[in-house]
Amino acid sequence: MLNAELTSPREARDTPDIGATPTHTFPPADSTYGNRAKIEDGAYVQMEEDGDDQQQQRQNSGYTESIASVMTAEGLADPKGFLIICAVVLIGDMNRGVLFPIMWPLVEELGGNSVWLGYAVGAFSFGRIIASPSLGKWSIEQGYSKTLVGSTTIMLVGCILFGQVYRVGSLWFLIFSQIVLGVGSATLGVTRAYVAEISATRQRTTYIAALTAVQYGGFTVTPVVGALFSYFLEDKRYEVGFFVLDQYSAAAYSMACLCIVALFLLLTGFQARYRTKPAGKKKSKSRMEQDEVANEMTFLGITTYNAALLGCMLLNVSTKGSIGSFETMGISFAESHFDLQPSTAGFIVSGCGMIGVCTLLSMGTLGKFLTDIQMIIGGITVCAVGIISFGSLQSVEMGAENSIVHYVVGIFLIYGIGYPIGHTAVIGLFSKVVGRRPQGTLQGWFASAGSLARILFPIMAGYISQYDDITTVFTILFVVLVISNIFVAMSSRTLTILSN
Repeated sequence: MLNAELTSPREARDTPDIGATPTHTFPPADSTYGNRAKIEDGAYVQMEEDGDDQQQQRQNSGYTESIASVMTAEGLADPKGFLIICAVVLIGDMNRGVLFPIMWPLVEELGGNSVWLGYAVGAFSFGRIIASPSLGKWSIEQGYSKTLVGSTTIMLVGCILFGQVYRVGSLWFLIFSQIVLGVGSATLGVTRAYVAEISATRQRTTYIAALTAVQYGGFTVTPVVGALFSYFLEDKRYEVGFFVLDQYSAAAYSMACLCIVALFLLLTGFQARYRTKPAGKKKSKSRMEQDEVANEMTFLGITTYNAALLGCMLLNVSTKGSIGSFETMGISFAESHFDLQPSTAGFIVSGCGMIGVCTLLSMGTLGKFLTDIQMIIGGITVCAVGIISFGSLQSVEMGAENSIVHYVVGIFLIYGIGYPIGHTAVIGLFSKVVGRRPQGTLQGWFASAGSLARILFPIMAGYISQYDDITTVFTILFVVLVISNIFVAMSSRTLTILSN
């Protein structure tokens, strides 16, 4: 595994004090972030263009007049842009969350089984995996605004297509609409790169956690919206010309309206940003040590730096895959083992998702006492305990009378504590290891790794539950998470040095 000596791990754990008066400005003088007026020949990357009036206004204001918040005080360079990015991320993952309670009933209505459910859920991630690297690259070459406007437009088309699935009556059309939705929402790498570039390195996990809280709320809290549509529109159908409103299409059309709102915000309020090459300066001793460790060759034939990036991507696969399996089988599992209705299970997941959002918003406080490595290990451990707690249960058909309290506690450990902490710390660690390099492309590949997990794990879960038993899935997920923790523990020193 990765090995290196750690000189001072505490230095990497400096987190913002909410009540403190800022003692620095952001971007710092030696930052790679700058204004377009300062870009010279040989600039690192030019993102996109602004008018001279806008540019002069930003130079004069220094981003301090736009919003009076803790984020500005602590060094977030573009609070307004951050809020718009949060809106885009929220809407993108709401496409999974709102559709979560209705996906299984829709697949059953179209004549599918748990295998088709796995393909339908995996199709969304397939769209993300094929689009994330390209969108990450385009965010560097064409700029954030054009990239996000284009992807949100595709997402709007996907919502309209999903609204027609029940009318078309084809499982293949369902999969196609899910792929289009996945392509349109494949901007996690782009949005994380944006946040990484407007935040100071030592505060990055806090801001990444805030962005992840929005994303997490999108797919864990909003199932309550889909559950409400399913409850109030069950066995009801309204036709207005081409559009058909029922329990399956209402959620999709509501998401289409939110996509229009996101496009409006991006076109009217989103500011361009630029990245310039910093002036050369002498490296510090710690920086030289970090470069020495990063350039060492591993037994894999790649540098320690590349091995660390690969390791973080694999951690993303294990954590995303675990939650993806529950996203796929959660409703059918609640129905078969706890005799719960889809709407009831959706409410439980949403409630635990709300707790998870609160957990994510407390990441800044946790960061004062725990390192990213400790949060990864702790979060994955709690998630693994929640998963294995379901491993010995029998179904209702076999005469089991499983307590709903067991279901609530297990979902709470997974959605409320384990996954939010563990996965968010993985994202923050990856961003810190990348450092001040252009993050768009690498974050795109990182997002694709997570999307790959959301393809493979749901399909695996579908096949195993169809031909064996769903409890076998839980055992496999538990083993995967334990192996992940072993990797993190063995590589902790090197990962800490590279993320300083």
